[in-house]
Amino acid sequence: MKISLIIPVYNESGHLVEFLEQVDQLDLGIAKELVIVNDRSTDGSGIIIDNHVFKSDVKILHQSVNKGKGAAIHAGIDLATGDFIGVQDADFEYSMADIKSLLQPLIDNKADVVFGSRFKKSGAQVHRTFHYLVNRILTMLSNICSGLYLTDMETCYKFFRRDVITNINLESGRFGFEPEVTAKIAKLKLRIFELPISYFPRNYLQGKKISWKDGVAAVRHIFYFCFAVKPSEFLKQTLPERYIPKDGNWL
Repeated sequence: MKISLIIPVYNESGHLVEFLEQVDQLDLGIAKELVIVNDRSTDGSGIIIDNHVFKSDVKILHQSVNKGKGAAIHAGIDLATGDFIGVQDADFEYSMADIKSLLQPLIDNKADVVFGSRFKKSGAQVHRTFHYLVNRILTMLSNICSGLYLTDMETCYKFFRRDVITNINLESGRFGFEPEVTAKIAKLKLRIFELPISYFPRNYLQGKKISWKDGVAAVRHIFYFCFAVKPSEFLKQTLPERYIPKDGNWL
């Protein structure tokens, strides 16, 4: 078994050396592949990536144009070869120590998708009020529209079986990946787990890039992908039959 960690990078040079060292040394109990997508960084992040001597299997892609986090994830999925595929931000907001527990339901064949929730009770964590409220509101709206019950739709930590995520056509370029992929997997016959994770939020001076405009866009993505897009329009032909609902009305 192998996990592919897709790592979008955009202007993270201030802590990128330390981050690469930690993610490279990460022991997840199964084989690990790092898929690093440099989204046209302008601060030397690309040079840091190229100069790092990796012990892990690694694939590096330098985008010629800045396309956004979602587009970087799409490109990473195309390159990934693991049995499981997940997303890891190139910072320390999320604890890499949580990944092993998130992978376990996939390894045990108990889940097809696993979300890591920052809002399930996992410890004493302090969230920034504005982002906390926005995330909770967006998650509630997503739940109402998708029919799933999640506590953290906007989480970075999402892990998928390869045959699920590689057979979904994804469109969103910036931070719309989260509501889009959630809406689309909600239409499939999947076993979805949500487990608690730790979270250490950073501020804009530390490099946080999401803004209120992305929150507005997320509302639009939730309605569009939940109600306007049918599975027949986003699924690839190779999606295994076991993931397809049998009610006859889903197309």
